Amino acid sequence: MKRNAIKDTLLKGKTVFGPFCKIQDPTMIEIAALAGFDFVILDMEHGPFSIESVQNLIRAAEAKGITPIVRVTENSDSLILRTLDVGAKCIQVPQISSKKDAEYVVKASKFYPNGERGMCRYVRAAEYTNIDANTHFSSANNQVITIIHIEGLEGIENLSEILSVEGIDVIFLGPYDLSQSCGVPGQVHHEKVITKMKDAVALAKAHGKFVGTFTESVEDAKQWQNIGVQYIAYAVDVGLVMNAYKTITNKIKN
Repeated sequence: MKRNAIKDTLLKGKTVFGPFCKIQDPTMIEIAALAGFDFVILDMEHGPFSIESVQNLIRAAEAKGITPIVRVTENSDSLILRTLDVGAKCIQVPQISSKKDAEYVVKASKFYPNGERGMCRYVRAAEYTNIDANTHFSSANNQVITIIHIEGLEGIENLSEILSVEGIDVIFLGPYDLSQSCGVPGQVHHEKVITKMKDAVALAKAHGKFVGTFTESVEDAKQWQNIGVQYIAYAVDVGLVMNAYKTITNKIKN
């Protein structure tokens, strides 16, 4: 497996940016790369993707030099396995609330001795056996980034234990689900939500973990970057297109 550009950038202390993607067209992936984003998150949880469509969008990302990340639908070993086998460089797993959840992610996404990911070299990730088996199995453990979503108060309360799990690279704080858990659904700028997130950022960084979150404005992205968040998911492709279209139509019609 080739070196993971996102991992190298994070280790240098720099911030990476990229959108969630729901549009099943490689054109959108190419545009994201040409616009200068560092990664795209292919959203299987809230998007209409299959493993087959994800595989082809990963190809598009690689062709344009942008890192393909996949958010799977759930913490499932078979789904994580299939997603990594088709070539995802980073796996993003939602709704992690406990140490046990986090350990399961590592077990599913890493080969021995770090985990128990199913072993097969006849897959796209190993270039269909073009990569030596030993090289594939060892490099995958080093180059695949594991990202877990902390999206509710249970996960926040268990964060210290979750952070003790070896093999988790990025703690991703989901503001929308967290706002619901805090009793202020959708109010991602509410003091309750911001306070919980800032405390979580500080704790994760104290444990040497990278932190990520979701933003919908440049101002918010800059704010979290200044606080120490290095992995920033910036909006969603469908929303970005909608906002651009509405800006144009409102100016023309009004």
